[in-house]
Amino acid sequence: MLGFAARRLLYLVPVLIAVTLLTFLIAALLPGDLAVATLADEATPEKVSALRHEMGLDEPLALQYLHWLGGALAGDLGRSFRTGEKVLSAILQRLPVTFELMLFAQLIALAIGIPLGMLCAVRSGGAFDRLMTSTAFGMLSVPAFMLAIVLIYLFSVTLKWLPATGYVPLDEDVVGNLRSFVLPAVTLAFGEWPVLMRVLRSDMIATLQEDYIAMARAKGLKPRRILLVHALKPSSLTLVTVTGINIGRLIGGAVLVETIFALPGIGRLLIGAIYTRDFVVLQGVVLFVATAFVLVNFIVDILYGLLDPRIRHGRA
Repeated sequence: MLGFAARRLLYLVPVLIAVTLLTFLIAALLPGDLAVATLADEATPEKVSALRHEMGLDEPLALQYLHWLGGALAGDLGRSFRTGEKVLSAILQRLPVTFELMLFAQLIALAIGIPLGMLCAVRSGGAFDRLMTSTAFGMLSVPAFMLAIVLIYLFSVTLKWLPATGYVPLDEDVVGNLRSFVLPAVTLAFGEWPVLMRVLRSDMIATLQEDYIAMARAKGLKPRRILLVHALKPSSLTLVTVTGINIGRLIGGAVLVETIFALPGIGRLLIGAIYTRDFVVLQGVVLFVATAFVLVNFIVDILYGLLDPRIRHGRA
């Protein structure tokens, strides 16, 4: 297992280099002068020249990348030219909010998708399977912003059960913190569980037709044990893959959801950087999110080896 993890880690290095290069080029290859765009209405020849020197824009592009990469490896993603705040500090300050939102959304999606996927696989072709399949397709077609508005209207405006917007820190009020995340997490989860359900359903239908499942039934094992012990694990490889990929979808969805529900997470930081033309913050956030996505997929690769020993031995 250690050798398998080491090989995957070795493959990770060129991917991370490519991520840093593409992230750097986001700002470096933008049309126009980055210093002028940053200063906007305050741009004067003297200020532009001073800012270009401060940002290193008067150096060759390759040298700019190496300096920026060296700073990123040392944990220095630069400072916001609007607020003077360190980019990494701004990200880490808002990371717990986004992480909590994504965690709740993923747990809700799994809690809905896995049981429904198993039930649909057991009753494949039946009325329940057709109903849930149609419901899943319908949920995939509902935009997140529309679902957010409907949930706010139902649970905040009409029933007054949950707050429509705002954030309560966990260390101040645990219950208030959970209440502030219910609607945003459900909004994200409702776009994720249909995919998880469909993937698990398809894989489990194939797994339930395997010979060892028939042997388990012949031995008189309970259907619940067959599903949870013998069928779920080999049917989870694609589910783990989709869950890892969904992290990227959740990050993208969090940008919109955090804006709608006024959550001070990384998504709102990204939107604010775009609106204020704070390209240093924008560059840092994109690098952080892209790196996190790559690392999550590395963890998914390691989970493959744990779920199926054939993969880590190179014979899958």
